[in-house]
Amino acid sequence: MSHEVSTGTDRRTFLQAGALATAAALATGGKSVSAQDKAAVLPKRKLGKTGVEMTMLEMGTGALRDKAVLERMLKLSFAAGVRTYDTAKMYGTEPGFKAWFEADPAVRKQITLVTKDNPKKPKEMIDQLDKRLAALGVDHVDFFFIHGMGDDHSLDDALNFVEGGELKETAEAIRKSGKAKFIGYSTHHAKRAEIMQATARGGAIDAIMLMYTPWLEKDDPLNKAIDACYEKGIGLISMKQVAGNFPAKPKFNVLEEVVRRAPMLKEKNLTPYQGLLHAIWTDERISGSCVSIKNTDQLRDNADAARRYEPLKTADLQQLREAVLAFGPTLCAGCDGRCSDAAGTKAELGNLTRFLTYHEHHGIRGEARRQYGMLSPEARDWSGADLEAAREACPNKLDFAKLLPECDRHLA
Repeated sequence: MSHEVSTGTDRRTFLQAGALATAAALATGGKSVSAQDKAAVLPKRKLGKTGVEMTMLEMGTGALRDKAVLERMLKLSFAAGVRTYDTAKMYGTEPGFKAWFEADPAVRKQITLVTKDNPKKPKEMIDQLDKRLAALGVDHVDFFFIHGMGDDHSLDDALNFVEGGELKETAEAIRKSGKAKFIGYSTHHAKRAEIMQATARGGAIDAIMLMYTPWLEKDDPLNKAIDACYEKGIGLISMKQVAGNFPAKPKFNVLEEVVRRAPMLKEKNLTPYQGLLHAIWTDERISGSCVSIKNTDQLRDNADAARRYEPLKTADLQQLREAVLAFGPTLCAGCDGRCSDAAGTKAELGNLTRFLTYHEHHGIRGEARRQYGMLSPEARDWSGADLEAAREACPNKLDFAKLLPECDRHLA
């Protein structure tokens, strides 16, 4: 994947242009189809063999449950240059997109639209897609994703799902219908490396949105799975990369700690969040990042990061990793279940802390409790686990002894 993206806009120019675009969008009710100059669009990369050019920053809407806030953020993100959008049945944000398209029909033609649902079997996707289109008020989407591949299946069922003939037949029927141009899935499953390897063999999937970390070792199973999918032309989008890596209310001076541990951020005039996005985009296999953006400050910083992207050097990546770990993250984007294995427990420590992150960072508290409630009692019971061993095994060194009681307090 090429790194040839526009990076010439400096921070001040972006902020000035962004302020003007935002004012224009608000003044016109968000109608920016003819008013927006093409130069205002964020840098793009091709998404695998699909040929779709997605903006490196994809607008995730999972945390935008308030109708008025969603409407405002959709318009402002478009004015800021975002052209790739993610929604899902689970989010409840599809009606907001429908209202946006009805108010400004030409917007739909300018964006790449992803929605998701939760089929148990591939054939269920056909009826589910019709329902998603009705909720969005459109006749097609660019990508129809299976939401959280593996979450509602046993590992064997998930492997059979992505590698079996039924998915291939269903995907071909959907593409032929024109109701979705491409088929994919999102996944944060602990065994997603195995699921992705099966996907590469199956040949039915066009794109994958995966929980990802830029600190993967060369021989890590997930890294090898990413290689396998990339070589097959499957488009790859990162997710779950920002929330959980930095606490909302740190107990120490963030700026001083960042300068001490990652001076490259100060040199490049990047926030920790922006540095993390640059680290992810440095991996040429990753076409873009789906980020759950909740407010205008986050939108500004994330869009600015995309405009000023430059690949990071190995030394920069190491500095940034040390800074991220120092913040005491609540989510490990590299989770593969090794923490539970090391702790000698069947409790799903990675999922427990992920749901805590949804609750505390994404603000989707009802959904966090719902997913927590769907776990078996055994998967929630971390009593007796060796939490220090779990922390040592964790790639992001999560402090399970502090986090798990918070999971019980907020989610049980």
